[in-house]
Amino acid sequence: MPGTVVTRSAVHGGAELTTTVVIGSGLPGLAVASELSRRGIHSIVVECLDPVDTGQLSRTALTDSVSLSERTELLRLLRGYASSHSLDIRHSTLAENLCVVGHSKLLPAPILGAKKWAVQTDCGVLLADHVVLTKYPQNQLRRFLLSLGLAVGHDLKSATQAIGLHLVGVGELLSPTTREIVRQAKLVSSAIVQHPPLFVPTRAISV
Repeated sequence: MPGTVVTRSAVHGGAELTTTVVIGSGLPGLAVASELSRRGIHSIVVECLDPVDTGQLSRTALTDSVSLSERTELLRLLRGYASSHSLDIRHSTLAENLCVVGHSKLLPAPILGAKKWAVQTDCGVLLADHVVLTKYPQNQLRRFLLSLGLAVGHDLKSATQAIGLHLVGVGELLSPTTREIVRQAKLVSSAIVQHPPLFVPTRAISV
């Protein structure tokens, strides 16, 4: 049920179950994991195959020293929070593929149970009700959603949220500001707590 407090992941049928998998351990990923933790929701944070946001800035709108300092300080605080609250941050685990429950390439449906998403990593399979992407090309994501028969329109985040796939810092031409990242992290965390996925697609994408 949405809002249920989950304090740890569990292993089931050779796969690990959790409420949320966050892909990307940079500033957006840590912001989401921290917000979820404050709301009593467990998450597992794994790395992207090609991580971008590790504290370094590229194609960013943050050009003044105040903004850069603000971002650096927030990253420091988030890392401190993750350490002091023992958040499940797996820097050595790489997300390789993302698909939905019942996709035979990962696990058969009876093993997947009630979870919505399966994340294939180099260390095994993670099963979750929600997935948060912090780095993914917008054009590829749109193609994936269209292949599911979803009418994406201009509101990409609403389309993905409806299926339990959440975006933080994704689809921006420039790196979002620190305040925008925090705002998005709070919105995504609220959505995960309050709203279950409404639609279960049947395809996989690489991450």
